[in-house]
Amino acid sequence: MALTLTTLVTGGHAAGREAAIAHALDPAIDTALILEGLPSGSSPLGVIPDLPSVVIARVAPGCMCCTGNLTMRVTLNRILRKSPARLFIGLANAAHVEQIRLFLTQTPYDSFLELTKDIDIGSR
Repeated sequence: MALTLTTLVTGGHAAGREAAIAHALDPAIDTALILEGLPSGSSPLGVIPDLPSVVIARVAPGCMCCTGNLTMRVTLNRILRKSPARLFIGLANAAHVEQIRLFLTQTPYDSFLELTKDIDIGSR
């Protein structure tokens, strides 16, 4: 079984993270997005619902390794049942990005995910 290539997207505002994800998307590849928070205004991913190869899950803002741990697990488990080739996780707060990376590399997720280099959009 092929592992799902997983990229954490951090920094900036929701619209900036979503623009970075939209730029990195390949519509020919089954891809899932877990996006923390809602963009203010229109999202750069607004046309994505028209792409059957992309599944978007939005979760309420809150640290995904602390207060949002259960939400992250449930959302991730649902997405992994569909076996996407790519997964992007947009984080509103990168304060605990190392803990999130550790969480994603432990059992059971180590059997499903292969973490790639993070995309850090900084303050743009």
